[in-house]
Amino acid sequence: MKEGDIILALLPQTDGPGKYRPAVVRRRMPGFGDLLVCGISTQLRQEVADFDEKIEPSHADFKGSGLKAPSLIRLGFLAVLPASHFLGTIGSISGQRHQRLLSRLSEYLQPKDKG
Repeated sequence: MKEGDIILALLPQTDGPGKYRPAVVRRRMPGFGDLLVCGISTQLRQEVADFDEKIEPSHADFKGSGLKAPSLIRLGFLAVLPASHFLGTIGSISGQRHQRLLSRLSEYLQPKDKG
């Protein structure tokens, strides 16, 4: 599995036990090889404007994503998971989309000037 791959991962759920859901691999973490992923949802109404990103059939990388319906890449739904939590790769997003999402997350995590 590499960065930008869409995988099926056992993701934690706030309302009960984890479920296998699609997620995008963000980065391989140092140390034990765990992966930082962000969840993907078909619940488009949950979009956080100017943060999450829709991926739809009209987008050039949708076909290669392995997703079956318009979906939302949720940057706020992050998890670091061991390889044992992954069923496998179903597709990938474009390098441009992957970089755009990493940049957006990185910008969000930067300290804000309070002056």
